[in-house]
Amino acid sequence: MFFKFTTAGESHGKALIAIVEGVPAGLPIDIAAINHELWLRQQGYGRGGRMKIETDTVEILSGVRHGKALGSPIALTIENKDFVHWQDVMSSEELAEQPKNPRHVTRPRPGHADLAGGQKYQTRDLRDILERASARETAARVACGAIAKQLLAAFGIEIKSHVVKLGSHPESLIEKTWEEIAAIPTDSPLNCADAKVEQEMIALIDKAKTDGDTLGGVFEVLAKGLPVGLGSHTSWEDKLDGRIARAIMSIHAIKAVEIGDGVANAGRRGSEVHDEIFWSEPSASAEGQNVDEKSTNWSPAHAGGSDFFRKTNRAGGLEGGITNGEELRVRGYMKPISTLRKPLHSVDIDTKEASDAAFERSDITAVPAAGVIGEAMLAFVLANEMREKFGGDSLDEMHRNYLSYLDSLGRY
Repeated sequence: MFFKFTTAGESHGKALIAIVEGVPAGLPIDIAAINHELWLRQQGYGRGGRMKIETDTVEILSGVRHGKALGSPIALTIENKDFVHWQDVMSSEELAEQPKNPRHVTRPRPGHADLAGGQKYQTRDLRDILERASARETAARVACGAIAKQLLAAFGIEIKSHVVKLGSHPESLIEKTWEEIAAIPTDSPLNCADAKVEQEMIALIDKAKTDGDTLGGVFEVLAKGLPVGLGSHTSWEDKLDGRIARAIMSIHAIKAVEIGDGVANAGRRGSEVHDEIFWSEPSASAEGQNVDEKSTNWSPAHAGGSDFFRKTNRAGGLEGGITNGEELRVRGYMKPISTLRKPLHSVDIDTKEASDAAFERSDITAVPAAGVIGEAMLAFVLANEMREKFGGDSLDEMHRNYLSYLDSLGRY
């Protein structure tokens, strides 16, 4: 059994559509929680005017009855409120005459899919490319990821993100514990765990806006409560770190992915990198602990037997493409957004004359939003791993399989 999703829709089309498959029957589906994730994606200092138009909420069209998944595909839709201004331009019907303002795009933006996509699909109007290449598509991903999060939460697995660098600041990536990240206020302007650094980041955004420029940065996504044994060493395509890297890299403008201290570790000696393994006798309370089939928060780290642990987590929770029971830490490196208010040099694809790149309504930075999308994509990958390993047509069956596995870990 696999957990998977697909999305459809254009930035200024009628709506975004998503279909999620592999959700076990009986999983409670909280629409308010999905809408909260969509709201989080729209937050962040430095976002553009589109966020003032769209107030994203999801409508569930199928696959859920009386608040619980049926086990069949779940269809979701998110309305594009801005479509009212684009009905002729984005009409799916052939028009008798061209709109008064067709909004054709012939001046590709450096760094965007405009030119490469236009050449690949042989279109003379680059709007055919940019509408789907737009990061607006990620709203549908976040909705799907919210369902994945709800599946993971049924097994005591949590996911959070935070901004660890914006532009050039701070020089070193911010390092925070799970508890510190969980304590970030919901109304934090940049979802940064260091209030002083956050204000300095805001000043950088203001300066970039004044200069007609954009900023990238780095976000970190953490997963807590994962059991040992998700992923596999047996094949390149089954290695969990590879699947995670692909998912995070697929997010718009992400150009690098790091797991644990991967970048810094490349310049260190092995003795400074690898997380040493220790073992301790289980406590009296752990020895007598029985698997409670009604509990969804039973810790795999104390599975009723020996207790292996590491004092460090430089590997970021993965060894050999397999989760090792530690917190999973993944970083995404986001380049500056390609649409600049002070346009870069380009060439008109029709006249071949030098021209400023086209301008589409955009953000100064979207690193906090990218973190929310990173959470969704990591949740998707982990939900798929859980479905692959523990199967089950219903949540109860999947849960029984999970608890049986944890019991086996306790006897290892």
